[in-house]
Amino acid sequence: MDDLGPVAWPPAPIGTDRLVLRVPEARDRAAFIELLASPEVHTYLGGPRSRDELERELAEVPERWPGSFVVELDGSMIGQVLLRRATGHRRPAAAGKADLGYLFLPRAWGCGYAAEACAAALDWLADALPGEPVVLTTQSANAGSMRLAAKLGFTEVERFEAWGAEQWLGMRSPVAPTRH
Repeated sequence: MDDLGPVAWPPAPIGTDRLVLRVPEARDRAAFIELLASPEVHTYLGGPRSRDELERELAEVPERWPGSFVVELDGSMIGQVLLRRATGHRRPAAAGKADLGYLFLPRAWGCGYAAEACAAALDWLADALPGEPVVLTTQSANAGSMRLAAKLGFTEVERFEAWGAEQWLGMRSPVAPTRH
């Protein structure tokens, strides 16, 4: 994956009804380690990373590149929304398009935070890169991610086998920018 290209970064924090999307800060490091080491979070992502390895390797200010948003609730990080350019995607339908990814701590699941945060990030992208289609790939067995993709307006392009499981590739057509 590559960055998004010509976007103004970092943007001002993006507020929703309950959340703030912002760039990562040093205070988020412990939450990033928790997120990346969580077996529950990585059930459909190839497994968690070792907490010891993350403690050694993770930068003081993690993931600070265009398209990487920390999702904050009441002053604490609960997840991450990622928008990257899918230049090396295995599927031709996705190659070169913006790619949406997200990770949330298990304590934040089931509250609608992922939908709220991803919708805000997609609105930001529609303003930053008007007319940009967005793709999302998830394991078809990941029922929560499949529901979120549908809620966000992604429609199935194809299913394919990779990493020992059936994958689902969806696309969200460009939408007109919205102002909040």
